[in-house]
Amino acid sequence: MARERRRLLIAPERLARQAPRLELTAEESRYLTRVLRYGAGDGFAVTDGAGGLWEAVLEERGWARLEQPLATPLLRMAAPAPQLVLAAAVVKRDYDLVVRMAVELGVDRLVPWLSDHGAVLGGLRPERWRTIAREAAEQCERLWLPEILEPRAAREDLGAPAAGGVAAGSATGMVGPPLRLLATTRRGQLPAMEAVLERVFPPAAPAGETLHPGRAEQAPAALWLACGPEGGWSSEEEQGAEAAGWLPVSLGPQILRSSTAAVAGLARLAAWRTGRWGG
Repeated sequence: MARERRRLLIAPERLARQAPRLELTAEESRYLTRVLRYGAGDGFAVTDGAGGLWEAVLEERGWARLEQPLATPLLRMAAPAPQLVLAAAVVKRDYDLVVRMAVELGVDRLVPWLSDHGAVLGGLRPERWRTIAREAAEQCERLWLPEILEPRAAREDLGAPAAGGVAAGSATGMVGPPLRLLATTRRGQLPAMEAVLERVFPPAAPAGETLHPGRAEQAPAALWLACGPEGGWSSEEEQGAEAAGWLPVSLGPQILRSSTAAVAGLARLAAWRTGRWGG
């Protein structure tokens, strides 16, 4: 039986310097030879985290060789569209897990937020989060490495002018601005996320019928999901967000932990994106 080709993520700039023969780092060599038990002549896959995939062969003494030219990979995949952006408040214990699961679920950009009611004041670890994202991308065999931004105040995004709303695609194929959703499990009488999405992006009209004016046929540039901290959103954050065009949505009747809400909300949004616009 042919051995499964596990993937190794190597940055595009490093591939450009070294290809077709790659000098493996000590960590990469240990992973291939000690964790996966590969030996000289065994094949694996290399991705650049930017949509490219190559086959590679392990050589002796910490070297490997690409089997396709760098300019003509085995596979080249376009970036997912629309982008999935998770803006999740940094929580005390679970943020590493949020990062890993968000990458596995398909997040394209993760924004660590510092919120008014957040309990985290220091010890932020964006480089560790990026390492976790790389490992998760390799594990789930993604071709695009998500972007992990530096931590910043939630108000910078929540109150940004013209932050919300979505425009219908024009005849020239222009894509509208982001759709931004503000998730909460602490307020009653809010529409479910799916109900809001279906209202903004109604199902396409049957063949021969005309779409209702204003219906959005083109995907937005991005779908943002914002999840608050352990203490919930402050009234100032909520007011600023709704004034800027964010759409408050419910994730269900239960009060969820902040980390659970981020993962559950992203999973539903990712599934909806796939069903609406494909992979």
